[in-house]
Amino acid sequence: MRASFSYLGRGSWLARRDPRVLLLVGLLFVIAVTQLRDWRHLGVALVIAVGYYALADIPWRRVRVQWLYLLIVVGVVATLNALITGGRAGNFADGPTQVLLTIPPFGAELTAEGISLGVTQLIRFGAIAAVGFPIAFAIAPGDLAVALRRLGIGDRFAFMVDLTVRFVPTIADEFSETVNAQRVRGYDPTARVGGPITRLRRATPVLVPVVIGSIAGAEDTIDAMDLRGFGVGRRSWYRHLAFGRRDWLVIGLTVALLFVSTWLNVTGQTDHRLLPFFT
Repeated sequence: MRASFSYLGRGSWLARRDPRVLLLVGLLFVIAVTQLRDWRHLGVALVIAVGYYALADIPWRRVRVQWLYLLIVVGVVATLNALITGGRAGNFADGPTQVLLTIPPFGAELTAEGISLGVTQLIRFGAIAAVGFPIAFAIAPGDLAVALRRLGIGDRFAFMVDLTVRFVPTIADEFSETVNAQRVRGYDPTARVGGPITRLRRATPVLVPVVIGSIAGAEDTIDAMDLRGFGVGRRSWYRHLAFGRRDWLVIGLTVALLFVSTWLNVTGQTDHRLLPFFT
């Protein structure tokens, strides 16, 4: 596992915080926004999330592709949910719906409540992504496992999460190396020739060595950890973590947000029409 996500937030305000802060903020924020259904409350959460994301100072040109893929996936999921459920979810589950148009040939109904549901899902997942990106790009690559351990998680689970996170960029790195090696030998597996099936077949000389190399690399990692006696006793950590005043301030504000969202949910103040201008 020689690769990791790029440390794009190096030197930013969030990168200077204790890495446990970014993990706790992400967890508490997800719990908070999942309790909100009113688009106005979610809009406030989105503004807070965007402001938090800006503190990571992640270069846009380095993550615009990731954001594009994320928004496309979330948009497709939100659209399908809007069409399949017709907006009959949450506080619209039992009430009547306002059908705006019927989409042939299957007769799917596009309703005002469905649009409301799709928009709130876009806002919710966009806010969660804005808080989650700093976890991937503003935590130093060597701090994730120790941060999890300092949160009380066991050594095995902390290392498992750290190695899993490193696995994705490692595979991407090996895939790029394999493609370049094939091109040097006169074979371009990424050439746009033929249909989808033909392109998939052309990718076989890349996929096979990448998969086999990944399995071999995982076995090497396991052997290296066994040889060092990992898991036979309590592990010591060289990296020391300590919360500062600003760290406590960020955690306190996130806890306050969680308290407010929980209060809104318990008192039923989130059960409003998400897009009232349809009425």
